[in-house]
Amino acid sequence: MISRFLILILFLMPFVLNGQNVQPIDKDGLVELLESKNKTTYVVNFWATWCAPCVSEIGYFESLHNVYGNKDVHVKLVNLDFPNQLESRVIPFIKENKITAEVLQMTDLDYNSWISEVDANWSGAIPATLIFKGNEKIFFEGELTREQLFENVNKIRNL
Repeated sequence: MISRFLILILFLMPFVLNGQNVQPIDKDGLVELLESKNKTTYVVNFWATWCAPCVSEIGYFESLHNVYGNKDVHVKLVNLDFPNQLESRVIPFIKENKITAEVLQMTDLDYNSWISEVDANWSGAIPATLIFKGNEKIFFEGELTREQLFENVNKIRNL
């Protein structure tokens, strides 16, 4: 029992960086997040460090997070780099770009088993963003402008 606990701690240690806690998420965790039915507006962005459009728009999500400060809008940045690239690529990227919004590391690499949970029409291309509150949702496949992001978040927030 103790050895399992130590292995778990050693596995999770790389996920912490200067106050930024990168949490692992799998299909079940993603489904649980997507089933959140409360008054909070969720902005879930799927991105990777190797994706130029993702990198281009990531600052807009950080700006959104800074504006709303997790009051009624929660920004979740779901990273799709391979889990073994967390220390070499993802954490340095987060640090360099001063990302304070919540970052989740997808551990379920069988993308076809969960992309339809996000949106039935999602091809799997990134960046992709789901904005939802209760039963209302808007899904975007492709890069967003700052204006598009804020406009659509406010549309869902005000429902």
